[in-house]
Amino acid sequence: FSVAANVLEEDSMEQDIESPVTIHQPKLPKQAREDLPKNISKECAKRKIQRYVRKDGKCNVHHGNVRETYRYLTDIFTTLVDLKWRFNLLIFVMVYTVTWLFFGMIWWLIAYMRGDMDHIGDSTWTPCVSNLNGFVSAFLFSIETETTIGYGYRVITDKCPEGIILLLVQSVLGSIVNAFMVGCMFVKISQPKKRAETLVFSTNAVISMRDGKLCLMFRVGDLRNSHIVEASIRAKLIKSKQTKEGEFIPLNQTDINVGYYTGDDRLFLVSPLIISHEINQQSPFWEISKAQLPKEELEIVVILEGMVEATGMTCQARSSYITSEILWGYRFTPVLTLEDGFYEVDYNSFHETYETNTPVYSAKELAEMASRAELPLTWSVSSKLDQHAELETEEEEKNQEDQNERNGDVANLENESKV
Repeated sequence: FSVAANVLEEDSMEQDIESPVTIHQPKLPKQAREDLPKNISKECAKRKIQRYVRKDGKCNVHHGNVRETYRYLTDIFTTLVDLKWRFNLLIFVMVYTVTWLFFGMIWWLIAYMRGDMDHIGDSTWTPCVSNLNGFVSAFLFSIETETTIGYGYRVITDKCPEGIILLLVQSVLGSIVNAFMVGCMFVKISQPKKRAETLVFSTNAVISMRDGKLCLMFRVGDLRNSHIVEASIRAKLIKSKQTKEGEFIPLNQTDINVGYYTGDDRLFLVSPLIISHEINQQSPFWEISKAQLPKEELEIVVILEGMVEATGMTCQARSSYITSEILWGYRFTPVLTLEDGFYEVDYNSFHETYETNTPVYSAKELAEMASRAELPLTWSVSSKLDQHAELETEEEEKNQEDQNERNGDVANLENESKV
């Protein structure tokens, strides 16, 4: 025990020497200790799931402090179409009810001012509207006039010019209201964004090797037999950025090339397709490795556009992938099989992936490794050139020495001849 105590004392002394200032955490109650990690995990979860575009394609952006609200009224038709169904139906019912009540009130006022209410049942009196004996009957006559039902019990007479004018006005305004509201409901029902509900994106994006190059891939598909005409795909990287001048740009958008220059972004979307982005020097993922990927705070927004074959209206479907939804070293499971005379797509495997051998290095590091692998060849060539140069210099020196020896022999011969 004494030895163990000495060891503990020595360890505590070493800790004190290495960190002279020690911070002691306060002892928290059990409930507080249990709640603390939960709160932290909730905050982390909120931070992680904060998206610019949600998985269903809806943008997670709210417009606040809009002062020029009158602009919504200048485009009232689009405003009504963009409203939710419950508000749209409420406005639809209220518009018709208000117009019927308004014109019913006018019909009742005309009958009251003419004195028709005082001559109810008088066969010698010609009223403006026959059998109109109160506000309720005036309201029913307003409904019959605007909806052109005409039951035949209440009719306008030719002795009431103001009533004839009102009848013309209500008929024209009723037709305008019908055209506006029915058109609004038709456009809302046939909105092309409902067609986008059957355009699906893979739950995860993957990074793996394809044709010897590191690629980012995701899969798209169409659940309907009617195809999307002129379909095209785009991708954006949403990431905060700070410029060289110190300006901070939140949620900066950068294009991700998914085949714009080669035409691969224009799709023939009959069966599910895997969209590939080659990670090269122009790619924003050029310097991102497998270890660095979880540390990045980024989001990839993918946008699929095309025309609905049935209506000819433009349709757009959106989805997004955050860092936790990008799998490094995986590929998508094939979903297309050849049956007896046709191809079958198995959408049960649409979101499935399988692991594959993929280097953990970034595309930049892989390119540097490839260049280093070629360096010994360059070194051997340069060394051979240096050796060749050294041989040439040695041959030149030998030639000079031979020449000097020859010159010396000639000089000796001349001296001997003189003697």
